[in-house]
Amino acid sequence: MSVKKVAVLVAGSWGTALASLLADSHSEVVVWSRNAAEVDDINQSHMNRRFFKEVVLSPNLKATLSMEEAIREAEAIILAAPSAAMRGVCAALRPLLTPVQLAESLIVHVAKGFEAETMKRMTTVIAEELPEYDANKLVVLSGPSHAEEVILQCPTTVVVASGNVAAAEAAQDLFINAYFRVYTNPDVIGVEVGGALKNIIGLGAGLIEGLNFGDNAKAALMTRGLAEITRLGVKMGANPLTFAGLAGIGDLVVTCTSKHSRNWRAGYMLGQGKALSEVLDSMGMVVEGVKTTKSAHKLAEQYEVSMPITEALFQVLFAGKAPIEAVSDLMGRVKTHEIEEV
Repeated sequence: MSVKKVAVLVAGSWGTALASLLADSHSEVVVWSRNAAEVDDINQSHMNRRFFKEVVLSPNLKATLSMEEAIREAEAIILAAPSAAMRGVCAALRPLLTPVQLAESLIVHVAKGFEAETMKRMTTVIAEELPEYDANKLVVLSGPSHAEEVILQCPTTVVVASGNVAAAEAAQDLFINAYFRVYTNPDVIGVEVGGALKNIIGLGAGLIEGLNFGDNAKAALMTRGLAEITRLGVKMGANPLTFAGLAGIGDLVVTCTSKHSRNWRAGYMLGQGKALSEVLDSMGMVVEGVKTTKSAHKLAEQYEVSMPITEALFQVLFAGKAPIEAVSDLMGRVKTHEIEEV
């Protein structure tokens, strides 16, 4: 898809990485940020040293403090805000969109999480805040894709999902290049649920590493974690095959095994005995898995789905249970069948 202008909201690590990627392929890409120092860094030095200390961004990328300027005449808008900020960003965006943009623009979100207060998926939140836009055309991009590697042009493969085939294919054309391969999928629910829930299992994987429990425990956590993700996702309306793909097992593997994963790092510090408040203060960036654990705990109750790993992490994060005790409780659960567990 060749477009004249792409707007990216906001200039976090993932937004910056995608904006730089897009700027290599399209004539005008503008990223919006509320941070004046960040905007100056991007425009003057072609860097965003807040997130990428030594990486030079595409020279075609521009930044602005004005959302209105960023989206003016944009044919594609990438919503790269964290899940907690998505509703506010969309509320600010709504009065700025022209009738032509509401009818013809491509809107893609790249967040991985639920809205904490309502447990709603991001496409639902966006649709509520942009009611004049055809919700069926909304696109979600997800999959195993650390910003720290995409910004270095490491080979990466992701998936875009939409209820509208043409919108998904337009997003595929927009992003795909020599190092960023993009597949399409019609299962919006599955892609969003997989992208959100893998962060919980990533926390657990880091916690296991912090406890020095080894690879056997990590492999078990990832496998049974995928079963939990799939159970809840299917109850919410997802296609189970989606969880065997990039937004499921693919994203789960990269989140549970990489030093770049904020969720893994947070879990590792928890496993070493640090308090949650201390962990979050030290991270400096959003750890989506923490709030997602609370949302998933509520969703498991709502849909009557068994999610023992999520329950254990909920107890560690929000009820003061010691990580070693939570692992012991998981290992001591009543015997069950691997395939038929409910």
